Amino acid sequence: MKWLKHAFAIDSLAEIEPNKTQRALIERLCSEVVRRRLTTPALFLLESSRPLNYVSAQFLHFLQPIATVLADTNEYQNLTLFLEQRGSIEYICRRLEALEAESAGKKKIGARKLGTDNAVLHSPKSNDQD
Repeated sequence: MKWLKHAFAIDSLAEIEPNKTQRALIERLCSEVVRRRLTTPALFLLESSRPLNYVSAQFLHFLQPIATVLADTNEYQNLTLFLEQRGSIEYICRRLEALEAESAGKKKIGARKLGTDNAVLHSPKSNDQD
């Protein structure tokens, strides 16, 4: 029964660390998602597909001959290898949330510099009647 002891063990997040190529690819993908303001739908999709991430990675391996026509073969293979790890979805979700928070912080700073933070727009007409 010792073989059954670790049958449902889940890797800790500390063990999930992408290599340099995978990290650069994930950063680029997450940056594009945040830039296009699709963070919430992306997080929803990732969270709902979390139980099937290994199967999804295997499906991406199946699609590799077709997908590499449009994408770089090395990057595509690195992404699928990273997605095979159990904590990969959690890592991507954390990166999306961090980039979204960073983006929101930059927008607030930009608004303060322009003086539009908490500003109330007034109509040019006065409410006073003559």
